[in-house]
Amino acid sequence: MAETTYYIDEDVGQDSTSQNGDETSPYKSLGFAVLSHGEWHKFVTRKSDTGDAPEGSDATATSEWKPVAKAAMKKAVNYAKTQKKKAEKEQEQLVLRTKEDADRKKVLEEAKKIVIEEDSSLPTPIRIKLDDTAPEKIKLGNGSDTKGTRVRVFGRVHRERRQKEVMFLTLKDGYGLMQVIFTGPLAKTYDALTLTRETSIEILGELRAVPEGAHAPNGRELHADFYKIHSGWKAAGGEDAITNRVSKDTEHATLLDLRHLTLRGETASKVMIVRDAVEFAFNTVYKELRLRKVSPPALVQTQVEGGATLFKFGYYNEEAYLTQSSQLYLETCLPSMGDVYCIEKSFRAEKSLTRRHLAEYTHIEAELDFINFNDLLDHLEEVMCRVLEVTMADPAIKQYILDLNPEFQVPERPFTRMKYQDAIDWLVEHKIPNEHGEPHKFGDDIAEAAERRMTDIINRPIFLTHFPTEIKAFYMLKDKDDARVTESVDCLMPGVGEIVGGSMRMDEYDELMAGFAREQIDPAAYYWYTDQRKYGSSPHGGYGLGLERFLAWLCKQHTVRDCCLYPRYFGRCKP
Repeated sequence: MAETTYYIDEDVGQDSTSQNGDETSPYKSLGFAVLSHGEWHKFVTRKSDTGDAPEGSDATATSEWKPVAKAAMKKAVNYAKTQKKKAEKEQEQLVLRTKEDADRKKVLEEAKKIVIEEDSSLPTPIRIKLDDTAPEKIKLGNGSDTKGTRVRVFGRVHRERRQKEVMFLTLKDGYGLMQVIFTGPLAKTYDALTLTRETSIEILGELRAVPEGAHAPNGRELHADFYKIHSGWKAAGGEDAITNRVSKDTEHATLLDLRHLTLRGETASKVMIVRDAVEFAFNTVYKELRLRKVSPPALVQTQVEGGATLFKFGYYNEEAYLTQSSQLYLETCLPSMGDVYCIEKSFRAEKSLTRRHLAEYTHIEAELDFINFNDLLDHLEEVMCRVLEVTMADPAIKQYILDLNPEFQVPERPFTRMKYQDAIDWLVEHKIPNEHGEPHKFGDDIAEAAERRMTDIINRPIFLTHFPTEIKAFYMLKDKDDARVTESVDCLMPGVGEIVGGSMRMDEYDELMAGFAREQIDPAAYYWYTDQRKYGSSPHGGYGLGLERFLAWLCKQHTVRDCCLYPRYFGRCKP
């Protein structure tokens, strides 16, 4: 083959098949030239030099064409060899993929011909949930010797794997998991070969105990004899597969945008199931303690926690707000119903992006009649510990909690009780500054970071009590022995901080009016609240517990946003 000279100009050349490599159409790199034409040709190079051209001139001075250096040629040859090997490998892989695609297409075409039908001679199946283990309904088989109960189950594909001629599915239905085995034609149908995660499916088969040494949910597996994927039940695959849209590496903001899919994951679903159990436990415990449940309004015209966090809206021809707390309404129920509670939504318009704030959250609130401050603390401790006992009494829920928070232990009683002044002294002693970087002093509203750090170091629940009057709500009762502070409490939990806020309430009319005046609130709109002090007042107190914060502590979640179904906070009101 005749030797040809190819030209390389790093400044004006182009590595493109449209170039021919002559002096008027040079390449940009030696490596591309060698790769395109082979190493046995002659290669020359030059560089443009505009340094000596007059200022403002379009002229370009160029050096002469020179043979390429041996070192550059060696490097270019190695580059060309590497690129050729890479191209050959890619071509081999393309051929292999093409063959595999053709083989798979052929298998799928054959699979479409396989039709399965339910065997009418088999026993009529009973329908069960995937966690159903009732012995009066279900008998487990052990192969051909002992026949098991034939069942019908519905669920979604959680996982799937293949082993030779056998297909293993893990099915989920929100109640539990079940291992399912497809064999023979069942594992070779078109639907089986194209099965995607989250596909809904109906399966009939015999329940058998798993072989010795093997493991499966509830120690059993379903040997399918028939299944059906109804129209519209198949989940998306390929690029739209759920595993491509949400995964452990997906950004948290994207996971919240796709919350409807995230909720199908193991962690999110476990948190929501624990949430259901915890809310049930609160209802159970309150009934044990003889508190009655009420449902106060969400649309209000008064404030409880300060006007800066109110969501305001037009209510017909009036101005109204979304409730910050149901406390004031609960207090009005005491004379006629005794101790009361509610589990309702509360709304705070804080422009906060911390991991423990939501604009809409579930507020568990209670008011107790004829009590003192120590009674209130004892009640709070009893409720929280008893709720944990009721929740953990369910083995499935207990396992979910331990899956999420392996080190969780029900806190010991009594909780640590620490007065606000003692907390200030502790923070100073441990050199934890306030939000201005200065040592804490009496009157500071202890910031979230300092509060959480103190709680994490002490590492046990704390009843932080007796906060200064100036930093607490207008209705909180002053300590009779120290008018500077209120009979108030925050319950602090390690890893989260405050989850409960409560206090004794002012029960004297004149004192309450002074509280309104201090906060410059017109009491006229609160007539229904202040009247409680006119018509048989009583010593009473109450509290509010944030369910999402309680769950963040219990389930060891980094943020309360992961402890509610669809979180709402500053900047997010979707989906």
